[in-house]
Amino acid sequence: MVRFEVHFAAMRQTTLRAPPPPNRVARGAQAGAEARAKIGAKSGKTGAKAGWAALCAFAVERNGATPIFRQVYLQMRGAILGQRLAPGAKLPSTRVLAAELSIARSSVIAAYEQLLAEGYVSGRVGSGTYISADLPEPVERRPAGRRPPASVSPPLSPQARAFAALGAVAVEDEDRPFTNARVLIDTRTIELWRKLSQELFRRFDPIHRGYADARGLIALRRAVCDYLGAARGVRATPEQIIITSGTQHAIDIATRVLLSPGDEVWIEDPGYPMTRRALAAAGMEIRAVAVDAQGLNVRAGLRTAPKARAAFITPSHQYPLGIMLAMNRRLELLAWTRETGSWIVEDDYHSEYRYAGRPIAALQGLDEAERVIYVGTFNKVLFPGLRLGYVVVPPPLVQSFAGARFLLDRQAPTLSQALVAEFMRQGYFAAHIRRMRLLYRDQRDLVVGELQRRLGTRIAVTAPEQGMHLVAYLGDGLSDVVLEAALRERGIIVRALSRMYLKAPPRQGFLLGFTGFPRQVIAPALAQLARVVAAKPRL
Repeated sequence: MVRFEVHFAAMRQTTLRAPPPPNRVARGAQAGAEARAKIGAKSGKTGAKAGWAALCAFAVERNGATPIFRQVYLQMRGAILGQRLAPGAKLPSTRVLAAELSIARSSVIAAYEQLLAEGYVSGRVGSGTYISADLPEPVERRPAGRRPPASVSPPLSPQARAFAALGAVAVEDEDRPFTNARVLIDTRTIELWRKLSQELFRRFDPIHRGYADARGLIALRRAVCDYLGAARGVRATPEQIIITSGTQHAIDIATRVLLSPGDEVWIEDPGYPMTRRALAAAGMEIRAVAVDAQGLNVRAGLRTAPKARAAFITPSHQYPLGIMLAMNRRLELLAWTRETGSWIVEDDYHSEYRYAGRPIAALQGLDEAERVIYVGTFNKVLFPGLRLGYVVVPPPLVQSFAGARFLLDRQAPTLSQALVAEFMRQGYFAAHIRRMRLLYRDQRDLVVGELQRRLGTRIAVTAPEQGMHLVAYLGDGLSDVVLEAALRERGIIVRALSRMYLKAPPRQGFLLGFTGFPRQVIAPALAQLARVVAAKPRL
């Protein structure tokens, strides 16, 4: 029986045979009867007879989407694993089984070969094909015909439950206004991107044919270093910069390197939900610190958890409220890190889009003790599909962060890195920011003006000086959660502000992203939003 591997190697095609023509039906039935007789004659054991009966009762769907050979293979594998075919039992020849099932012999040969390759059967020269005798016993024998309920799931670890909760919120409704973090790209940027891409692929540097430095391409790290020094007041060398896939990736690396499960950490209240969830999934003890008109209340944090190991903050444009951390608070925070040896993870999201005055200097530039981890991203300033960001770390931590980055997914895509590096080197990045800043400011003013005109005292909204979203505070008696659901039913996406609070008294309001949609989409969506809000009776 082993010889079928050689003689029928060319017959592994999975093309289905049509049903036998009428003049062959009788011959097929006769062959099937002869096959059953041969099987019964060769088997002297009652259990084997029962097994062969199950084997010959296989159901083959000739016009189904699954090839016939695979149907036979799957049914035989199931019979072997369920021990309806006993270990050590001999299989019928390919000719006999093909005749019994009225299918092409090549289909049976292909099924046998697959079973042989996977170790379910073994061949003996001059003897035949047998069920492997060394397969393990089933863990649990079930009564014939019974299957476990489809709804039964294995018990989940705490980490699995935490990640499952994240999965429920991981998909954004990116095609509907006013989704946050959505961007527009003008035709100038698109043409430049296409031009640079063509040049990149034409050259196709040898670096793309192998693995590269886990920290990122040196050309991109130099470009990022120059940009951050000029635009954000960050003090660093290219060696301190590690390219990530974005802000969330950088925060994950920082958590792994700096912290251990059970460590206390400060987060802003209200704050960015994904940071909170990431820290909770990593087993951190979260301590919510209230945010007031001056930003994070450092003294409240000292009262709550004076020995916390890290503070995760958004000092330049607090998420979600848009408040800038006051200078006295910045100095208090840095003093706390020097005294306790704690860390600050500075998420500088949306820093490129400041619509009034000069950009605010990063907290990292004030740090003399090297306790600040600075996080930024290209995904908001260019487009989220790029999946590139960066983290600036103190020199003593560079190797630790690089090792963690290597372990997680080795490196960022070199093609994307090379493209962004060239985009920055030729001055296109700065020009793109200037153009989009003007466009986004115009869209911000449109949204603010329309909300104020249409809803009056039902909401309170001011134009933010920075960022890609604004906060509309609701009047008394209006529920942001209720309005969030009502607007979603009408194709409009807002985020309820009250959901972002942990312990501080929540305010009612919602977040609207104003950067991802052209004016012709924004205007009618605002009209619909205003109708929904105006129609909701006060509670």
